[in-house]
Order: sequence, then structure tokens, then C-alpha cells
Amino acid sequence: MSETSPLNQEGPRLRLLLKRTTAIAIAALLVTATSGCGSSTSPTTVSTLTVSGTAPAVAGTSQFTATATLVDGTSQDVTTLATWSSSNGSAATVSSAGLVTGVASGAVTIQATYQNVTGSDLITVNP
Repeated sequence: MSETSPLNQEGPRLRLLLKRTTAIAIAALLVTATSGCGSSTSPTTVSTLTVSGTAPAVAGTSQFTATATLVDGTSQDVTTLATWSSSNGSAATVSSAGLVTGVASGAVTIQATYQNVTGSDLITVNP
């Protein structure tokens, strides 16, 4: 004598529920993995980094920008995300936001680095 257990009766519904749960979990994973694609903070591959700005005079300031060109050909302003440096702090300093301050006359390279890609701009600070 064979009895049908409640688990056997629920088998098809349970399998359907598991399939739906799996599909929802996969969809959520895909949305999480692709959300933010194309945004300025998404981790994408940078091919080049361009640094641009105008050399300030001594005691003046100038805002420099860092623009990342991605492998897909698009560009993103990463000025606030880049790490900035000056090759000659006695001629010009640069803030973490890319603001360059002229200190004394001289040549200086302003560098920005984003995702291990570095770009630079050689400037001359004049009196």
C-alpha cells in the first residue's frame, strides 16, 4: 500500500518555487554586477589619462582636470577621484582636488594617477 506523502504532493510546487527563486537570485546578481556601468565611479578599464590646465602665476591658482579615456572610447572626468602630485614643490603645489598653486618661477610637471594610469602636464610658473 503506497501512501502519497504531503512532500510528494508539494514536489511540483516546490520545484517551481526553487526555479523562480534561482531565477530571481541570478537576475539580482546581474543587476548588481552591471549597475553603474558608464558611471563616473564604476570600475572600468582606463586606457589613458589626460591632465590639463593653465599654469598659474606665482601666488596664483589654477584648477587642473584629469580626464580618463576608457577602453571603450568613452571619457570620464576623474579630477576628484585621481591622486595628484607635483614634480617640483618649490615651483608649484597641487591639492588633492587638482588645484595648482604657483609658489615660485620654474618648470614643474603636474601628475594625476587614476586606476594605476598616470597622465601629466608640464607647466612653467612665471612671476
